[in-house]
Amino acid sequence: MRTDPFSDTWQFLIAAQDDQLALGPWRWILVGLFVLLLLGSLMVAAREWIVDPAQRTGRDLVMWLVRTAVGGMWFQAIFWKLPLFTTNNGLHYWTSQEVKYAAFQIHRDLVAQVLLPTPQFYVLNVVVFATELAFAISLMLGIGVRVAGAIGVLFLAQLWLGLYQHPQEWPWTYIFLGGLMGLFSVCGAGRSLGLDAALRREYPLTMTNDVMRAFVRLAT
Repeated sequence: MRTDPFSDTWQFLIAAQDDQLALGPWRWILVGLFVLLLLGSLMVAAREWIVDPAQRTGRDLVMWLVRTAVGGMWFQAIFWKLPLFTTNNGLHYWTSQEVKYAAFQIHRDLVAQVLLPTPQFYVLNVVVFATELAFAISLMLGIGVRVAGAIGVLFLAQLWLGLYQHPQEWPWTYIFLGGLMGLFSVCGAGRSLGLDAALRREYPLTMTNDVMRAFVRLAT
């Protein structure tokens, strides 16, 4: 049960939320990873602020803050995808809800016949967990944000349509979050106090492979 933002944040950081407690000692590894990502985000931002005066703007600071916060949201979401290789987790429950509440029958049939049965669900579980963890890493460190943002739009479009008729869901939630991910991609949010800024600044000076250079420029 939610209490207030400050208490809930503290409970998350000390691994005392229900989703975390259910993981036993493994929860400390994930919380430790989150703390490392948060510290990494701060260190990258501080470095970029120092070495690149062009990023010392209110726009870049706000972009970094929002990007990091949304990355933290994606990280928190991975807890209810655990444990893996079981149907006893939140992902299985909400995926099963799409069988009843997806906007279109073809979507419901796909979930019921292809995604929910085991062992297919185990594969889906790993893919979703890895994808959301990748979103968190990308956004918090500001690396490959254009790619992560574009994939995020598709990821959220599936949730929007899959839970569109659910009485306890508000479809606009997924529109807003998908819009944010899209803006991160289009605006290259990783260039605002993120590793993408460092990659775009440094790699063209040292790389001679045109294909790799083009890939880095596209991804960042």
